[in-house]
Amino acid sequence: MARIRHIALVALESEKVAEFYKTAFGMEEVHRHKSAETGERFAIYLSDGYINLAILPLTSRPEGIYHFGFQVDDVDAAFDTAMGAGAAPPYKTLPRDGRFAEKFVVDPIGVKVDLSRGWATSPAKEAEAAGTAGS
Repeated sequence: MARIRHIALVALESEKVAEFYKTAFGMEEVHRHKSAETGERFAIYLSDGYINLAILPLTSRPEGIYHFGFQVDDVDAAFDTAMGAGAAPPYKTLPRDGRFAEKFVVDPIGVKVDLSRGWATSPAKEAEAAGTAGS
């Protein structure tokens, strides 16, 4: 069964928004990175131990919820099932720069839905996912 495990927000001031979620709700930072899309600002990933909250400093999109993600056992099968149920294919190929997303579909009203085997929900899990645990 698919489970919602990831929400991505666009926030021009990612540091400020991350600090809010850490202070107000006790979320823990599990990962951060810069990319061509974020420029000099960090995309910051927080977690409550169950849900991964990505705070993305994208200037090309309005602030707010950008997409959400389902953790699935088989990404390709979930993609095929979603497409058969009426999803549209993604509008671009996903980058392979260390992010945990694997495939996107677009639901019937245009919302991006991320399909993945999972996201970092603790610093240790992040290190394991990156292959650096114990180094």
